[in-house]
Amino acid sequence: MEAATSAIAVGLLPDSLSGQARSATEKKLNIACIGVGVQGTTNLRSVSQTENIVAVCDVDSAQAQKVAQYCPGARYFRDYRTMFDALPGIGAVIVATPDHAHFGPAMAAIARGKHLYCEKPLAHSVEEVQKITNAARLAGVKTQMGIQSHSSEHIRLCCEWIWSGAIGEVREVHAWCDRPTGGFPFPSSISRPLDQPSIPDSLDWDAWLGPAKQRAYHPLYAPILWRGWHDFGSGTLGDMGCHILDAPFWALKLGTPLSVEANVSYNPGQQFWRSWADGSNRWREWSKALQEELTGARSESYPDASIVRYKFPARAGMPPVQLTWYDGGLLPELPKHFPKGKALTGNGAFFVGEKGLIRFTHNAGIRLEMYPDALFEHHRRNPPPKTIPRVSGPYTDWLEACKSDKTSSANFEYSGPLSEMVLLGLIAMRVPNKELQWDPTAKVFVNDDVANGYVAKEYRRGWGP
Repeated sequence: MEAATSAIAVGLLPDSLSGQARSATEKKLNIACIGVGVQGTTNLRSVSQTENIVAVCDVDSAQAQKVAQYCPGARYFRDYRTMFDALPGIGAVIVATPDHAHFGPAMAAIARGKHLYCEKPLAHSVEEVQKITNAARLAGVKTQMGIQSHSSEHIRLCCEWIWSGAIGEVREVHAWCDRPTGGFPFPSSISRPLDQPSIPDSLDWDAWLGPAKQRAYHPLYAPILWRGWHDFGSGTLGDMGCHILDAPFWALKLGTPLSVEANVSYNPGQQFWRSWADGSNRWREWSKALQEELTGARSESYPDASIVRYKFPARAGMPPVQLTWYDGGLLPELPKHFPKGKALTGNGAFFVGEKGLIRFTHNAGIRLEMYPDALFEHHRRNPPPKTIPRVSGPYTDWLEACKSDKTSSANFEYSGPLSEMVLLGLIAMRVPNKELQWDPTAKVFVNDDVANGYVAKEYRRGWGP
């Protein structure tokens, strides 16, 4: 009897599943992944579990080959423009290229009405961010920026604590990051390398450069060490600021700063110090050599360490606030209520309130704490109402939005202004030791023309908007 029953069940199963499979397939998105390096591979693997990956676009064929196992039916392209022409049926796009190459494919996707998931920061200049945000709004496409912690329970609880007045009014925030040497390190405070290694056979170097100015290939740029270079990346603040400053930006409804100021530190690096020991006698001209190294480093790369100070006006019933960013091993002074002797490690932020303190830790995992301990215990026993919708993850949040009327939580209306704030800090690093006054309506610094030169960017011929 059991055998007969089993046989019937097995006989019915294919038809039943067939109907479900057809329904699921009809709902699946046809997704193209542009850029499949470290983060791009994570994105592709995550969405391939439920969606159709129909195209992989990467200027490095070796990178594309590594992800073939996750999308065996996908077509490979080197140029996103060719891809869009060849596959008009693409429904959604994930952009995970180096920062300098976000704008072109993002705008191309939006112009064709494709839903878009783009890594952080949204683009490589303030002007680019504003154009992408405006274009996505007009096109009505569903968007998401890759700030994974924005989907977490912790960041929602942090917002709800702040909004319920758990620590009183917040007038200062301190955020810190251990990069560029901690976590996933990248070159910083370095001048352009002079040697010219051979370009790997798998890499289309001209396409990798894209809109950036022409220069010789070097492994200190591609495929993974581009973050520390002005022409390609966004330094520590651009790399991790969109993650670490997400909670303050959301919880305090920060918006556009009134001003931003940066102090930076550059080190001349090994090339200079080796000149003292290589018998070249360059040390006899140490002052000139030092200045050459530092001038080259400042013009090419982000600093070893920085402090960036943002000032925000009163907004949405909240008082003015100053947000200070520290990186490269620099840390804030320990605020009142924080336990003495407790270490500050990795990455995180302090919300300093009139009644207490919230620490939002952003390491491999996210941790949320409140001090003094008695205040923490009270709010753990009496949590505020859950006023923010919960989501199951950054990818499902976006995919569900693509297939419905809902809006994903890290959509460009939110993440565009967050990216702008971060990029304004990068401009302050290029014009350090001066409080730059920002006019958000005119989109200019009212007191520094040099800083205004970094609001937009120039494009190499053939790679412009």
